[in-house]
Amino acid sequence: MATRSFLFLLGSSRADGNTETLARLAAEQLPARSGQRWLHLRDLPLPDFEDLRHTEGGHPAPTAPAATLLEATLGATDIVIASPLYWYAVSSSTKRYLDHWSGWLETPGLDFGQRMAGKTLWGVTALADSDPAVAEPLAGTLRISARYLGMRWGGVLLGNGSKPGDVLSDTAAASRAKTFFS
Repeated sequence: MATRSFLFLLGSSRADGNTETLARLAAEQLPARSGQRWLHLRDLPLPDFEDLRHTEGGHPAPTAPAATLLEATLGATDIVIASPLYWYAVSSSTKRYLDHWSGWLETPGLDFGQRMAGKTLWGVTALADSDPAVAEPLAGTLRISARYLGMRWGGVLLGNGSKPGDVLSDTAAASRAKTFFS
């Protein structure tokens, strides 16, 4: 079996929040030989996505920080979107990152779609609601994006918490984290 390489993209507007804590609990269970790269999207701010598909020249090759995110994305076998549930969806920085996938699909020479096919997309989120169904829009965004690119959908790990550290009290989520990436 080939060695897996996990890219954890943290979409929270704060450090060490519940979503990141839950993602780190799950990552602790990965085999030592699995690579892990952790990137905070707030540290790699992307401009708003501009659709250039129907303009002269189309989408140019990305420059920093988009180039860093592109390289990390293509270098991973498993991409983990760790975004808190903000208004029933992924965070704005996470959405902006996903929007840039559209440009990368159109960038000449990248073959982004072909290179994403076969990778696995995962989601991790913390929500401040007792009803897990409120996270379905977030899960749906990721699941359908994976399907569109021919990726495997690994699922979404849900935890409950509002203020930092609350998710550690969600014993069911901590238990699920232990086998999430299996």
